Amino acid sequence: MFRLHLIPYGSKFDFIGMSRYILSLAVIVIVVCFSCMIFKGLNYGIDFKGGYIFEVKMPNVPDIPMLRGKLNNLGLGEVAIQEFGTKEDLMIKLEKSEEGSGQEKAIQTVREILGDGVVYKRIETVGPKVGEELVSNAIKAVTFALLAMLLYIAIRFEWQFGVCAIAALVHDCAILFGMFSIFPLEFSETSITAILLTASYSINDTVVIFDRIRENLKRYKKMALGELINLSLNETLSRTALTATTTLLAVLSLYIFGGKVIASFALPIMIGIIVGTFSSIFVASPLLMSLNLKRKDDDEQPKDRGIPANLG
Repeated sequence: MFRLHLIPYGSKFDFIGMSRYILSLAVIVIVVCFSCMIFKGLNYGIDFKGGYIFEVKMPNVPDIPMLRGKLNNLGLGEVAIQEFGTKEDLMIKLEKSEEGSGQEKAIQTVREILGDGVVYKRIETVGPKVGEELVSNAIKAVTFALLAMLLYIAIRFEWQFGVCAIAALVHDCAILFGMFSIFPLEFSETSITAILLTASYSINDTVVIFDRIRENLKRYKKMALGELINLSLNETLSRTALTATTTLLAVLSLYIFGGKVIASFALPIMIGIIVGTFSSIFVASPLLMSLNLKRKDDDEQPKDRGIPANLG
């Protein structure tokens, strides 16, 4: 049966030999990202900054790209449009301006653009307090997800595996948060979803590698830990590369053909897949070297790689 291998079987890359330099680079990147978040902040979207939310029912199926273009060209600030229920139902989010009178004028302009026959189901004001609550809930969601993953891995494996996995996830989340701070990307509710998706993808890849390391710890009881981790990473490298490539292709299609709204959601996921794959290989596994990972005695006969067990 044909099997696809993006990485040749039996590769012998020295990941542990490169780990000192790569881990140092990862620490620098994390510090830079957190520094940008502290001193520059995130580019918050309407969900966090506050504004007006329109829930309307159009008389006909609207041309959303054309409608979005007309509203953006009016200089009203940030405008977001998405379907809400049926194709005629829209949710329009309008950024809140500094001056209240200017904002009222902007609302009237939106009404004129939408035209006659529109049913306004709801017009709400999202204040700064709601934005602060969303920021707090976002931080709690990411923190609780990391703690749950730490507990799961610590129970399934050992505490050293859990600590290394969380360190890799902190690396992934820091880079994504830093990306939203450094580059002109809007940080909204969907951004939180993208970060949590990245964390779940990364932890899945990390668990697969950790499972192979645990198996090899039982098989090769006299092999040096660094050599054993290298062996495990090379044995799972083809699977890791194939999974990352196929997932990237799927998300890339969403980014190219999904439109502006979907593209803003797909971009951080694509970056997260790359970062998560990197951290599973170069951060989580090499960190096991520094946590005094011990081997448990097993009833299986000791066996070294390439050296037959003593039968005498």
